[in-house]
Amino acid sequence: MTNVTKIFSTLSEASERLNAIIEHSFDGIFITDAKANVIRINHAYEVITGLKKEEVLGKNMADLVRNKLISESGSLQVIKTKQPVTLQQCFRSGKEALVTSSPIFDADGNFIMIVTNVRDLTEIYNLKAVVQEKTAAMDRLAMELEHLQTTSEDNQEIIAKDETTLAAMLLANRVASMDTTVILLGETGVGKEVMARYIFQHSHRAKNSFIKVNCGAIPENLIESELFGYEGGAFTGANKNGKIGLFELANKGTLFLDEIGELPKDMQVKLLRVLQEQEILRVGGTKPVKIDVRIIAATNRNLEEMVKDGTFREDLYYRLTVFPISIPPLRMRKKDIIPLALSFLEKLNQKYQLKKYFTDLSMQLLHEYDWPGNIRELKNIVERAIIISPSDAIKPEDLHIHSASKPIVIIKENDFSDNTKNSLPPSPEFPINLKNTLEKIEYTYMVQAYKFFGNVRDAAKNLGLTPSTFVRKRKQYQQNNTDPERM
Repeated sequence: MTNVTKIFSTLSEASERLNAIIEHSFDGIFITDAKANVIRINHAYEVITGLKKEEVLGKNMADLVRNKLISESGSLQVIKTKQPVTLQQCFRSGKEALVTSSPIFDADGNFIMIVTNVRDLTEIYNLKAVVQEKTAAMDRLAMELEHLQTTSEDNQEIIAKDETTLAAMLLANRVASMDTTVILLGETGVGKEVMARYIFQHSHRAKNSFIKVNCGAIPENLIESELFGYEGGAFTGANKNGKIGLFELANKGTLFLDEIGELPKDMQVKLLRVLQEQEILRVGGTKPVKIDVRIIAATNRNLEEMVKDGTFREDLYYRLTVFPISIPPLRMRKKDIIPLALSFLEKLNQKYQLKKYFTDLSMQLLHEYDWPGNIRELKNIVERAIIISPSDAIKPEDLHIHSASKPIVIIKENDFSDNTKNSLPPSPEFPINLKNTLEKIEYTYMVQAYKFFGNVRDAAKNLGLTPSTFVRKRKQYQQNNTDPERM
């Protein structure tokens, strides 16, 4: 009591100071009597709720609720339970608040009034929204960086020297500036992703994201959450704050759906909805999210056949094939082979600070090969040849490629080794034994073919012999031929 006397010298002063404390409280204060009649509110309560003193003072809480001035009353609940009550309310001011009503008892334990504290949550929610927005932006940047790091090594320019490639490029140029859905068709390794990036780079979306999704590489149970994202707590192990999907990540940009033929049937339905409505629904979410994304798809499968056998939806097929572009395999674009090989060689020379080059015979072999693995195989073979070639000259034996479809006749006299050249017969001086001379020439070619291919089967095939004939003649010439060189 002594301390109180030091603060307040009179009861009037104490009342005045208490009123000042209530009025200057940041939180709204709302006081009713034991019958829920309003006896006091402060200025903060008016600001938070949008209600004026004259609207509520002297009124009963039941009437205020009935007249919809207040949606719910903590005071009325306290009268029933005589226990503190906390609830969340949204007022006509547009603000949200956390409301806590507490019963007050006198010294004899009699229930005499209810004090309600109203805390404005609007600013807290705004700050939370800002934090979530910044977190989402950071997540988006992190995912974009991850995709850039994943695909940067695959970036390469388009080399189009062949007429078939130029025809595909003409179509790509025509559609690039539009938002039309494009599907790229072609065998594995023909450069579908390179073409997709070309279309993106020549579109009005070029300054925004290019996101690649390999539909065949994502586990089936994760593909929906990867594509569309999920809300916090949507499933066990999910991030509590949720996660944006690749469609949202590509917003305003381009989404490249590679291997679209591998997409599960149930996901085909959801993709169709995205294409039609331009909106996605996160896993565990209830509110659709609008997106603005251009779709470029690609596949090495025959979607038309998949539609017939029921593994690909017909409606999605027609939605995707608005503008198909077929990219020919490398064996059908012969004029591109050498320029591509030289481009890969130049980049690898720069990367490893080398001065490697292809011999004429190697260039011929590259040109004649069928390239079942297309551009990807060509790039890999050039890189391997650079590594294993012992000198700057990349020779045919450094390429380690053989044609499975037809023999490649590449043996030229001016490309023989010195030893083999010495074994060729000199210009004929008559009289001459023609039979022995022809046998010596045949033996020399067998030696060179076996050195080049490294095995009997391919060497015999290249010379138009059966393996058994090749072995028989080799044995015969090794026994009879005076040439000291042996296989």
